[in-house]
Amino acid sequence: MFPLLIIIFIVVVYIYTTRNYNYWSKRNIKHDPPIPLFGNHFRNVFGVKSITELSTELYTKYDKEKVVGYYCGSTPLLIVRDLDIARNIMTMDFVYFYPRGLGRDPKYEPLLNNLFHSDGDTWKLLRQRLTPAFTTAKLKKMFPLVVKCAEKMQTVADGIAARGGECDVRELMARFTTEFIGACGFGIEMDTINTEHSLFRELGKKIFTRSWRHILLVAVWDVVPELRRLLRVEDHTVENNLTEIVQKVREHRNYKPSERNDFIDLLLELESKGKIIGESIEKSNPDGSPVLVDMEMDIKCIVAQVFVFFAAGFETSSSATSYCLHELAFHPKIQEKVQLEIDEKLKQYDNKLCYDAIAEMSYLHMAFKESLRKFPSLGVLNRTCARRYKIPELDITIDPGVKIVIPIQAIQMDEKYFDNPNEFRPERFSPEEEKKLNQYMYSPFGRGPRACIGTRLGEMQSLAGLAALLHKFTVEPSQHTQRDLKVNHWSNIVQGVIGGIPLKLTPRKILNME
Repeated sequence: MFPLLIIIFIVVVYIYTTRNYNYWSKRNIKHDPPIPLFGNHFRNVFGVKSITELSTELYTKYDKEKVVGYYCGSTPLLIVRDLDIARNIMTMDFVYFYPRGLGRDPKYEPLLNNLFHSDGDTWKLLRQRLTPAFTTAKLKKMFPLVVKCAEKMQTVADGIAARGGECDVRELMARFTTEFIGACGFGIEMDTINTEHSLFRELGKKIFTRSWRHILLVAVWDVVPELRRLLRVEDHTVENNLTEIVQKVREHRNYKPSERNDFIDLLLELESKGKIIGESIEKSNPDGSPVLVDMEMDIKCIVAQVFVFFAAGFETSSSATSYCLHELAFHPKIQEKVQLEIDEKLKQYDNKLCYDAIAEMSYLHMAFKESLRKFPSLGVLNRTCARRYKIPELDITIDPGVKIVIPIQAIQMDEKYFDNPNEFRPERFSPEEEKKLNQYMYSPFGRGPRACIGTRLGEMQSLAGLAALLHKFTVEPSQHTQRDLKVNHWSNIVQGVIGGIPLKLTPRKILNME
């Protein structure tokens, strides 16, 4: 009897998990053959390849197709190769693809009730309220805090150079970014740059260091979405730590904005306005007009936004700046050109780092963009179909729940769009050349209504950190440096590398002669 039950169970599981495996063949979309339970997701589940690497592999393999089919467990997923289809999904037909659809439930993980992870009306209301935080005027007011952090980093780099210059620039830039987030986000100077095990640095590590249990659960959720409500992550350590920090800052400021012009000030201002009210993106009245919806900006919601400000800003900026330094270390002539521009612009502003000086460092910005082209922090963009949608370029219809992946890194490394894509060439992003680009060829911060809200803040902070470091130091390969970085296959949202990015900091000779 028992063996029979096992056989019945296996048959039921097989039928259930393979029930959608004709989805793409019925639509004449090319795809690799799926295997029971895993679909095409087997290598991702077991950490053999990240979703960025898998999508790049299929992008290259099916080079004549506009889209490629994929199965994440039993869920159909569409990898978009065509720029027109990508534009429609991200921008023109956004109302059909507003969910990011990462499959996490904020009810059980309150920190994920943030602008990046939330979908539908929650996302729309948050975006509506948070957009004013990132105006040029507010960025300029915030910049003195960035300068303080950059100056601290220069002091730390002096110490590293005095000890031989070898360091992990990934860690150095992570500490700089964390210090910036502490100052500009929380209004707290934690001295993260000088203290390897500061509270904020440890918090950053905790956010991005997942336990094997967590990794396993995410893999199970991907393959069998129905189990998400039964198998949940119950570790609230990060949530509790962040809530405690935010509560103390709120109390210190008497629950109203201070004069620091930081992210907490903005959130306190939003909290004082009470409910967020706006038009629904999900529901309509009988006459077709959108329903009015609202949400409370309570302490849990505030902590969730602080979490994403910390997590998204920390990981993406430290990744982008350290990879840029890695490329410059292997291209000394380009690095020298960047440094001469930094010297020239700072000289025009009394050798002081300021917002206007950074804004005028066009070649530094070009080099930064080129490094993001080669290794974008987010290798793919995720969307989910919210309602039945006909793809006009293919004359096929997809259903709600179908996942979409736009393979940013694969597109940005396609020789069809960028000649000799492995070459590091900042001139691709000169004002003249950039005008020639289809904007969907280069989307490291996304496009459309769900593009990164903090793009300008992240760029400002990243360029300031690079300028501060390269003004005083030259980066060179060290004896531990590898030309090709080893990608962390377990990183499926923000790309990571294994073993850090070891380089050598050498004080600039031109400065020593002055």
